[in-house]
Amino acid sequence: MMSYHFLLASWGTLGNLSPMLTAARRLHRKGHCIRLMADPAMRSEVEASGFEFVTWRRAPTGVAADPVDVSDMQDFLRRAIFDPAALYAADIRAEIGRVPTDAVLVLDVLFGAALGAEASGVPFALLSPHVSLRPLPGMPPVTSGLSQPRTPEQRAEVDAANARQAETLNAFLPGLNRARADLGLPLLTDVFDLFDRADRLLLATSQAFDFQADALPDNFRYVGPLLDVPNWSRSLQTEAWRAPWSARPGRPRALIACSTGAQGQRDMFQRMIDAMGAVEIDALATAGPNLDVADLRAPNNVHLIRGAPHDLVMKDVSMVISQGGHGTTIRSLINGLPQLILPMGRDQAANAARIEAKGAGLQLPPTASEADIAAAVNRLIGERQFKMSARLLGEAIKADIDRSSLVGEMEAIAAAGRAARQQPKKRPLRKSA
Repeated sequence: MMSYHFLLASWGTLGNLSPMLTAARRLHRKGHCIRLMADPAMRSEVEASGFEFVTWRRAPTGVAADPVDVSDMQDFLRRAIFDPAALYAADIRAEIGRVPTDAVLVLDVLFGAALGAEASGVPFALLSPHVSLRPLPGMPPVTSGLSQPRTPEQRAEVDAANARQAETLNAFLPGLNRARADLGLPLLTDVFDLFDRADRLLLATSQAFDFQADALPDNFRYVGPLLDVPNWSRSLQTEAWRAPWSARPGRPRALIACSTGAQGQRDMFQRMIDAMGAVEIDALATAGPNLDVADLRAPNNVHLIRGAPHDLVMKDVSMVISQGGHGTTIRSLINGLPQLILPMGRDQAANAARIEAKGAGLQLPPTASEADIAAAVNRLIGERQFKMSARLLGEAIKADIDRSSLVGEMEAIAAAGRAARQQPKKRPLRKSA
């Protein structure tokens, strides 16, 4: 079997890194060499997984790379994605120059890293560890929270939302094209044309979970969710884990899972916990790495801790309450659990829309009151159709994971790139005297 050298590039939080590490493990198990470029704060997680860690050097890191405040989306896009594009490109080019690389796997929001790979002449794939960031015909954009259009009026609403998203991003096209020109790359007519420059666009979700597009681009592949448990979560109380439930038989149980990212969710998480005081339920609330448990309070029926092995907890609960991160959402479905989602992040609203549209749960705004949260939880406990829908959807997702083509797709582009480099260069014809 041919062995290839892959460079994987991540950005921001552990929530973004975990799917990349899952991809890295799958490639490594097939005998390939892996380097993973990420924020310096991710070093321990990468090295604990046994991979060579490479840090961003010129590109921003920490909150400068992934700002917590996303209330001004234009400002976020400028600071996080477009202004530093040339810096990300320079870091990727330098790393490809340092170690021969057969192919690059880049997180989809790292537009600059994609430029660096393209300018180096190395095959690259964009990985979307959630629903598609690239707009697809007939499908609502990731940030809209809209559902699958069923009527001409809904279709018009989706088309208008896609047009607004394109207008928002294309305001940054001149700067992106300047970066491309400096790298000797052809200019784009639309920001999303960048996705068509990739050898593959790998969507790490289940097609069963997603809405249906009118058509898919030629380089687009569903490769199923990438759900390995992070090392930090695996190490937290895994050995000492003891279910905290009461001895009352038949009492419903819930997992309240806070996002691993810092999104200013403290007040909302507290309302989720407080709402359980009005519900006949036992709950386990995991605050995650960005909230201080000492800064939170809990009623008697809620056990509050920093972290727990969610895969184990989900086998012991009736439902999940979360912000709707892709990993938590998909894990819940695999375990046949209905969900209540209060989305705050950029892709969380899209996940919530799919859960609600497919009958596997409910969504509320992040400002929802304790009473509204309690009422939604009571519905999910009392109405059996939510659990039935979640179980059926979970079975379809497990089938998509089993037939994932991620490794094969990365091997294919690496093989094509290596073959192209090994082709003998044609010598120019000599002119006759």
